[in-house]
Amino acid sequence: MDAKRVRRQGEADQDPEMEKGERWRGVEVALVGLLITLPLLVFLFGGHWSTSAFFSRGAPLPASTKGSRNVSSSSSSAAASLPTIPTPKNILGGLLSPAFDERSCLSRYKSALYRRASPFAPSSYLVERLRKYEALHKKCGPNSRRYREAVEQLNSGHNSHDSQCQYVIWFPCNGLGNRMLSLAATFLYALLTNRVLLTYVPKEQANLFCEPFPGSSWVLPPYFPIQNFYRFNRDSPQSYANMLKNKVISNNVNVSAESLPAYVYFHLEQFRLRLDNNIFCEDDQLILAKFNWMILKSDSYFVPPLFLMPMYEDELRRLFPAKESVFHHLGRYLFHPSNSVWGIITRYYESYLTKADERLGLQIRIFPEKPISFDDMYDQLFKCLMKEELLPTTTTTESSSNSSSTIKRLKSVLVTSLYSGYYEKIKSMYYENPTSTGEIVAIYQPSHEEWQHSEAQTHNQKALAEMFLLSYNDKVVISAWSTFGYVAHGLAGLKPWILLRPSWNQKTADPPCLRAMSVEPCLHSPPSLDCKAKRDVDPGALVPHVRHCEDVGQGLKLVD
Repeated sequence: MDAKRVRRQGEADQDPEMEKGERWRGVEVALVGLLITLPLLVFLFGGHWSTSAFFSRGAPLPASTKGSRNVSSSSSSAAASLPTIPTPKNILGGLLSPAFDERSCLSRYKSALYRRASPFAPSSYLVERLRKYEALHKKCGPNSRRYREAVEQLNSGHNSHDSQCQYVIWFPCNGLGNRMLSLAATFLYALLTNRVLLTYVPKEQANLFCEPFPGSSWVLPPYFPIQNFYRFNRDSPQSYANMLKNKVISNNVNVSAESLPAYVYFHLEQFRLRLDNNIFCEDDQLILAKFNWMILKSDSYFVPPLFLMPMYEDELRRLFPAKESVFHHLGRYLFHPSNSVWGIITRYYESYLTKADERLGLQIRIFPEKPISFDDMYDQLFKCLMKEELLPTTTTTESSSNSSSTIKRLKSVLVTSLYSGYYEKIKSMYYENPTSTGEIVAIYQPSHEEWQHSEAQTHNQKALAEMFLLSYNDKVVISAWSTFGYVAHGLAGLKPWILLRPSWNQKTADPPCLRAMSVEPCLHSPPSLDCKAKRDVDPGALVPHVRHCEDVGQGLKLVD
């Protein structure tokens, strides 16, 4: 998660005496070479990338004279360039701080140019709170005097009541989609509780993201007093639930801060479709607020339960007037691909997707605990695409509108899947048959890894690139239960079509897909909410803006 400064290319190498005519002749030669060789490369290699080569497979890039959105200023020109970088003072409506060097993280300034305009404007209060948080992070973050004092307190083995800074250390688990969702939820928790967020970055997650906070780092420094975070789990004696159970701490809200251990561990990993700890009760939060150091491990988007807590109600209302915009805003604030990953994203987009009049993203994930045969999954996907009119039907008859002189509408389809079969079958259908509408349908798939390798850095780089590429589509179809899909449509601000899981007695789901009720991700495993009543209650029936998910019956999501 580092932000590397990129020197302006050519500043030290240009000959100031070079005449303009010579420079432009060089540019013309380069452009002619590019225009000649790029279609040939595309025709030969198509729209896949692999570890060994960027181009490896795919369909040819169809010609088009029509452009789309604001990526190209003139789509009829192969040399069309991106618009200038937005004014730093008003990036994403003020969501992002202007206190960054533009070249240190290109995606921070350019990513929004590849998407449609956001359906949600950040509230002025959210912008204000983010600037205040950044100031707090700079004051208390790594290498600050207050951080060193807090580490000394941690080393003492005791908590302190007069600490000027409190911290939450996020520790990841499971795949990249889970990590991004849980990290966004942890940052919201840090905002609500005035804690400084520090992240433990394993080697497989290195060099994925730029630093989100100016003037400081969110990466936990090496040589931190607590080592081997992997030892923490639901049975750890340092967990809040176990400390209560073993009477290491009292559940009395008046307990003194000095009597508490030096840190508390928060286990928020789903277990049997329930968040393991009952922590979303106000009495628990009042006790937890006394700990200066908190370690939080999670694989879940635990935002919906925060909206069920009266103590945070007013603050959340002011932060997010549109409740379904939480991940959309926090995700775009926190997650900026590093320059190396951004290069992968832009090279693929500008090679294959930039000329389309409309873009459709398909994300297909098969989970081992709920296997579905390829034929059944493809049948369900095809029914969804046809029923919702997301792709045109095909015909066996060539029409006059398919003549070479007719300007055709180009629709690109980006397939993201561990498997290549869906891409191959859809591509063959539109390669072998004309469409009934006369449209050209081009199918692309960047990679097909076959297996998820969350422990591999290159796998995570490609996964992040594909999440962002998926988020640059106009419409998105995602698989039920997939956090990968949640991240993509959340960043885009799109309500996706969700491919439902078939029930136990079905081969394919009926209906095959549903349109999501909101942009927000789903929390698969809700917590227990027996705070006052001492009995379990249905969290999806307490307030109108927290409902059960379309794809996960017991799950929770925010709606407006």
